[in-house]
Amino acid sequence: MTLADINALDTPAFVARFGALFEHSPWVAARAAALRPFADLHAGLMAAVDSASAAEQLALIQAHPELAGKAAIDRTLTEASAAEQQSAGLDRLTPAEYEHFHALNAAYATRFGFPFIICVRLTDKAGILAAMAQRLGNDRDTEMAAALAEIGKIVRLRLADLA
Repeated sequence: MTLADINALDTPAFVARFGALFEHSPWVAARAAALRPFADLHAGLMAAVDSASAAEQLALIQAHPELAGKAAIDRTLTEASAAEQQSAGLDRLTPAEYEHFHALNAAYATRFGFPFIICVRLTDKAGILAAMAQRLGNDRDTEMAAALAEIGKIVRLRLADLA
């Protein structure tokens, strides 16, 4: 599908095609549809995130699952999230690794009020754990910005998967 084809889609078709790029947040694609025509699809989608209110951005972040968390154990992750977590080996943690992830997830959620987000396809277990520990030192605004930047990376890779 060319960019011209994407720009020509009606809003329901656009949301149907791109709504799942943002974890449980098809509103991003719906909002982005109104910003067309795009010169760059990823930039257009992220412009919808950037122009969202702080509460909407927080809701987008909170729509993401914890890494190696309850949704992974219960197998209730979205297909994309499950594949991404598997790519980093998060479905094959030792009991000690699971406890380490659980402790860091809990500390992170307590400090910031949302789950830790990282583009797991661009790192591995050790890199994720190191980033979690390092980012716990951030202030909330810095960490929200980091989470949104990571969502942008996730969306870029998910877009490439659609091609």
